[in-house]
Amino acid sequence: MVKSTTTIVALLFVMCMQAVNTYAQHHMDSILIPVNPWNKIGALLQLPDDYSKSKKEYPLIVFLHGKSKSGHDLSKLYLEGIPYWINNGEKIEAVNPVDGKLYKFIVVAPQAPSWGLKPVEIKRLLDDIEKHYRVDRGRIYLTGYSAGGWATVMAMTDNAALSNRITAAVPMSVATIDEANMKRFKLVADANIPTWYMAGTDEPHFLEECERYKDSTNSYKPNLAKLTILDGFAHHTWKALYDTKNKQYGMSIYEWMLQYKK
Repeated sequence: MVKSTTTIVALLFVMCMQAVNTYAQHHMDSILIPVNPWNKIGALLQLPDDYSKSKKEYPLIVFLHGKSKSGHDLSKLYLEGIPYWINNGEKIEAVNPVDGKLYKFIVVAPQAPSWGLKPVEIKRLLDDIEKHYRVDRGRIYLTGYSAGGWATVMAMTDNAALSNRITAAVPMSVATIDEANMKRFKLVADANIPTWYMAGTDEPHFLEECERYKDSTNSYKPNLAKLTILDGFAHHTWKALYDTKNKQYGMSIYEWMLQYKK
Protein backbone atom coordinates (compact mmCIF):
# COMPACT_ATOMS: atom_id res chain seq x y z
CA MET A 1 0.00 0.00 0.00
CA VAL A 2 2.81 2.39 0.90
CA LYS A 3 4.59 1.54 -2.34
CA SER A 4 1.39 2.09 -4.32
CA THR A 5 0.78 5.45 -2.65
CA THR A 6 4.37 6.50 -3.29
CA THR A 7 4.01 5.57 -6.95
CA ILE A 8 0.80 7.59 -7.27
CA VAL A 9 2.40 10.62 -5.61
CA ALA A 10 5.40 10.31 -7.93
CA LEU A 11 3.15 10.12 -10.98
CA LEU A 12 1.16 13.14 -9.83
CA PHE A 13 4.41 15.05 -9.33
CA VAL A 14 5.58 14.19 -12.84
CA MET A 15 2.21 15.22 -14.30
CA CYS A 16 2.33 18.51 -12.41
CA MET A 17 5.86 19.20 -13.66
CA GLN A 18 4.78 18.42 -17.21
CA ALA A 19 1.90 20.85 -16.85
CA VAL A 20 4.26 23.51 -15.52
CA ASN A 21 6.70 22.92 -18.38
CA THR A 22 3.89 23.06 -20.92
CA TYR A 23 2.74 26.37 -19.48
CA ALA A 24 6.29 27.67 -19.34
CA GLN A 25 6.71 27.02 -23.05
CA HIS A 26 3.40 28.68 -23.86
CA HIS A 27 4.44 32.33 -23.95
CA MET A 28 6.79 32.11 -26.94
CA ASP A 29 6.63 30.13 -30.15
CA SER A 30 9.50 28.02 -31.44
CA ILE A 31 10.49 28.78 -35.03
CA LEU A 32 13.30 27.92 -37.42
CA ILE A 33 15.30 30.65 -39.14
CA PRO A 34 17.65 30.10 -42.12
CA VAL A 35 21.07 31.57 -41.39
CA ASN A 36 22.76 30.24 -44.51
CA PRO A 37 21.63 28.33 -47.63
CA TRP A 38 22.07 24.98 -45.86
CA ASN A 39 21.13 25.42 -42.22
CA LYS A 40 18.39 26.74 -39.98
CA ILE A 41 18.63 27.58 -36.30
CA GLY A 42 15.97 27.53 -33.61
CA ALA A 43 14.56 30.73 -32.18
CA LEU A 44 11.87 31.87 -29.79
CA LEU A 45 9.28 34.31 -31.07
CA GLN A 46 6.68 36.44 -29.35
CA LEU A 47 4.17 38.47 -31.32
CA PRO A 48 2.20 41.28 -29.65
CA ASP A 49 -1.13 40.19 -28.16
CA ASP A 50 -3.05 42.27 -30.72
CA TYR A 51 -0.99 41.16 -33.73
CA SER A 52 -3.69 38.96 -35.28
CA LYS A 53 -6.33 41.67 -34.84
CA SER A 54 -4.45 44.42 -36.63
CA LYS A 55 -2.65 45.13 -39.85
CA LYS A 56 -0.10 47.54 -38.43
CA GLU A 57 3.66 47.10 -38.29
CA TYR A 58 5.46 46.57 -34.99
CA PRO A 59 8.93 47.41 -33.69
CA LEU A 60 11.30 44.44 -33.56
CA ILE A 61 13.73 43.47 -30.82
CA VAL A 62 16.36 40.85 -31.59
CA PHE A 63 17.62 39.43 -28.29
CA LEU A 64 21.03 37.71 -28.38
CA HIS A 65 22.07 35.35 -25.59
CA GLY A 66 25.38 34.65 -23.86
CA LYS A 67 27.68 31.71 -24.55
CA SER A 68 26.20 29.38 -21.92
CA LYS A 69 22.79 29.49 -23.64
CA SER A 70 24.11 28.41 -27.05
CA GLY A 71 23.38 24.96 -28.46
CA HIS A 72 20.18 23.27 -29.62
CA ASP A 73 17.94 23.43 -26.55
CA LEU A 74 15.66 26.46 -26.78
CA SER A 75 14.46 26.00 -23.20
CA LYS A 76 17.85 27.37 -22.04
CA LEU A 77 16.91 30.78 -23.42
CA TYR A 78 14.14 31.11 -20.84
CA LEU A 79 16.73 31.33 -18.06
CA GLU A 80 17.93 34.85 -18.85
CA GLY A 81 17.08 38.19 -20.40
CA ILE A 82 13.91 38.96 -22.34
CA PRO A 83 12.71 35.33 -22.70
CA TYR A 84 12.87 34.98 -18.91
CA TRP A 85 10.43 37.85 -18.44
CA ILE A 86 8.09 36.75 -21.22
CA ASN A 87 8.07 33.28 -19.72
CA ASN A 88 7.01 34.82 -16.43
CA GLY A 89 4.06 36.60 -17.96
CA GLU A 90 5.56 39.99 -18.81
CA LYS A 91 4.49 41.82 -21.95
CA ILE A 92 7.37 43.43 -23.79
CA GLU A 93 5.90 46.84 -24.41
CA ALA A 94 6.56 50.42 -23.37
CA VAL A 95 5.38 53.98 -23.71
CA ASN A 96 7.54 56.02 -26.06
CA PRO A 97 8.79 59.09 -24.16
CA VAL A 98 8.74 61.08 -27.41
CA ASP A 99 5.13 60.65 -28.52
CA GLY A 100 3.49 59.22 -25.38
CA LYS A 101 2.13 56.20 -27.25
CA LEU A 102 2.24 52.57 -26.16
CA TYR A 103 4.29 50.31 -28.44
CA LYS A 104 4.27 46.53 -28.40
CA PHE A 105 7.30 44.65 -29.68
CA ILE A 106 7.85 41.63 -31.85
CA VAL A 107 10.60 39.74 -29.99
CA VAL A 108 12.91 37.21 -31.63
CA ALA A 109 15.48 35.32 -29.58
CA PRO A 110 17.64 33.14 -31.86
CA GLN A 111 19.86 30.41 -30.44
CA ALA A 112 23.38 30.23 -31.83
CA PRO A 113 24.78 26.68 -32.08
CA SER A 114 27.93 27.93 -30.36
CA TRP A 115 29.11 31.30 -29.02
CA GLY A 116 27.01 33.91 -30.87
CA LEU A 117 25.54 34.76 -34.26
CA LYS A 118 27.81 36.28 -36.89
CA PRO A 119 26.77 39.44 -38.76
CA VAL A 120 25.83 37.55 -41.92
CA GLU A 121 23.59 35.31 -39.82
CA ILE A 122 21.90 38.32 -38.22
CA LYS A 123 21.39 39.78 -41.69
CA ARG A 124 19.66 36.59 -42.85
CA LEU A 125 17.60 36.50 -39.65
CA LEU A 126 16.34 40.03 -40.31
CA ASP A 127 15.54 39.10 -43.90
CA ASP A 128 13.48 36.12 -42.76
CA ILE A 129 11.62 37.90 -39.96
CA GLU A 130 10.80 40.87 -42.19
CA LYS A 131 9.52 38.44 -44.84
CA HIS A 132 7.15 36.60 -42.51
CA TYR A 133 6.04 39.24 -40.00
CA ARG A 134 4.87 42.84 -40.07
CA VAL A 135 8.03 44.59 -38.88
CA ASP A 136 8.37 48.35 -38.69
CA ARG A 137 11.70 48.58 -40.49
CA GLY A 138 12.31 51.97 -38.98
CA ARG A 139 12.34 50.41 -35.51
CA ILE A 140 14.71 47.44 -35.47
CA TYR A 141 16.54 47.13 -32.16
CA LEU A 142 19.35 44.78 -31.16
CA THR A 143 20.33 43.83 -27.63
CA GLY A 144 22.38 41.08 -26.05
CA TYR A 145 24.77 40.29 -23.23
CA SER A 146 28.30 38.83 -23.17
CA ALA A 147 28.58 36.76 -26.38
CA GLY A 148 25.24 38.29 -27.38
CA GLY A 149 26.75 41.72 -26.79
CA TRP A 150 29.59 40.65 -29.06
CA ALA A 151 27.06 39.61 -31.72
CA THR A 152 25.27 42.94 -31.39
CA VAL A 153 28.38 45.09 -31.78
CA MET A 154 29.80 42.85 -34.52
CA ALA A 155 26.59 43.38 -36.52
CA MET A 156 26.81 47.14 -35.99
CA THR A 157 30.39 47.27 -37.30
CA ASP A 158 30.40 44.73 -40.14
CA ASN A 159 29.07 46.50 -43.22
CA ALA A 160 27.11 49.63 -44.07
CA ALA A 161 24.04 47.79 -45.36
CA LEU A 162 23.58 45.92 -42.08
CA SER A 163 24.42 48.94 -39.92
CA ASN A 164 21.77 50.97 -41.70
CA ARG A 165 19.08 48.44 -40.74
CA ILE A 166 19.74 48.83 -37.00
CA THR A 167 17.83 51.66 -35.32
CA ALA A 168 19.39 51.47 -31.84
CA ALA A 169 21.22 48.94 -29.69
CA VAL A 170 21.67 47.99 -26.04
CA PRO A 171 24.79 45.78 -25.71
CA MET A 172 25.58 44.57 -22.18
CA SER A 173 28.87 43.22 -20.80
CA VAL A 174 30.23 42.91 -24.33
CA ALA A 175 32.87 40.29 -25.08
CA THR A 176 35.87 41.37 -27.15
CA ILE A 177 34.93 41.95 -30.78
CA ASP A 178 37.19 41.12 -33.73
CA GLU A 179 40.06 43.50 -34.34
CA ALA A 180 38.88 44.24 -37.88
CA ASN A 181 35.55 45.46 -36.49
CA MET A 182 37.32 47.74 -34.01
CA LYS A 183 38.38 49.79 -37.04
CA ARG A 184 34.85 50.16 -38.37
CA PHE A 185 32.98 52.19 -35.76
CA LYS A 186 32.54 54.92 -38.34
CA LEU A 187 29.80 52.64 -39.71
CA VAL A 188 27.92 53.11 -36.44
CA ALA A 189 28.23 56.87 -36.65
CA ASP A 190 27.31 57.01 -40.33
CA ALA A 191 24.24 54.83 -39.71
CA ASN A 192 23.41 56.94 -36.64
CA ILE A 193 22.89 54.02 -34.23
CA PRO A 194 22.34 55.29 -30.67
CA THR A 195 23.95 52.73 -28.39
CA TRP A 196 23.48 52.22 -24.66
CA TYR A 197 26.28 50.08 -23.24
CA MET A 198 26.03 48.54 -19.78
CA ALA A 199 28.76 46.82 -17.79
CA GLY A 200 29.66 46.30 -14.14
CA THR A 201 32.45 47.37 -11.85
CA ASP A 202 33.07 43.71 -10.93
CA GLU A 203 33.64 42.60 -14.53
CA PRO A 204 36.60 44.89 -15.35
CA HIS A 205 37.53 43.33 -18.70
CA PHE A 206 34.00 43.68 -20.09
CA LEU A 207 33.68 47.19 -18.66
CA GLU A 208 36.93 48.23 -20.36
CA GLU A 209 35.72 46.79 -23.66
CA CYS A 210 32.43 48.66 -23.44
CA GLU A 211 34.33 51.87 -22.73
CA ARG A 212 36.45 51.26 -25.84
CA TYR A 213 33.41 50.73 -28.04
CA LYS A 214 31.62 53.79 -26.64
CA ASP A 215 34.69 55.98 -27.17
CA SER A 216 35.27 54.57 -30.66
CA THR A 217 31.72 55.54 -31.66
CA ASN A 218 31.85 58.95 -30.06
CA SER A 219 35.15 59.80 -31.72
CA TYR A 220 33.15 59.97 -34.96
CA LYS A 221 29.89 61.32 -33.55
CA PRO A 222 29.99 62.65 -29.97
CA ASN A 223 27.32 61.41 -27.56
CA LEU A 224 25.89 58.82 -29.96
CA ALA A 225 26.95 56.09 -27.51
CA LYS A 226 26.67 56.10 -23.73
CA LEU A 227 27.80 53.75 -20.98
CA THR A 228 26.08 52.96 -17.70
CA ILE A 229 28.49 51.53 -15.14
CA LEU A 230 26.69 49.11 -12.83
CA ASP A 231 28.11 49.32 -9.33
CA GLY A 232 28.94 45.89 -7.89
CA PHE A 233 27.69 44.04 -10.97
CA ALA A 234 29.69 40.97 -11.98
CA HIS A 235 29.46 38.92 -15.16
CA HIS A 236 26.25 37.02 -14.48
CA THR A 237 22.44 37.39 -14.17
CA TRP A 238 21.23 40.14 -16.49
CA LYS A 239 17.57 39.52 -15.65
CA ALA A 240 16.94 42.79 -13.82
CA LEU A 241 18.34 44.87 -16.68
CA TYR A 242 15.71 43.43 -19.04
CA ASP A 243 12.77 43.96 -16.68
CA THR A 244 10.21 46.27 -18.30
CA LYS A 245 9.70 47.89 -14.89
CA ASN A 246 13.40 48.64 -14.34
CA LYS A 247 13.78 52.41 -14.58
CA GLN A 248 16.73 52.61 -12.23
CA TYR A 249 18.84 54.32 -14.89
CA GLY A 250 16.30 56.93 -15.96
CA MET A 251 14.04 54.80 -18.15
CA SER A 252 13.65 51.18 -19.14
CA ILE A 253 15.73 49.98 -22.07
CA TYR A 254 12.47 49.57 -24.03
CA GLU A 255 11.46 53.20 -23.48
CA TRP A 256 14.97 54.26 -24.42
CA MET A 257 14.90 52.27 -27.68
CA LEU A 258 11.55 53.69 -28.75
CA GLN A 259 12.92 57.24 -28.76
CA TYR A 260 14.76 56.34 -31.95
CA LYS A 261 13.35 55.67 -35.39
CA LYS A 262 15.01 55.48 -38.81
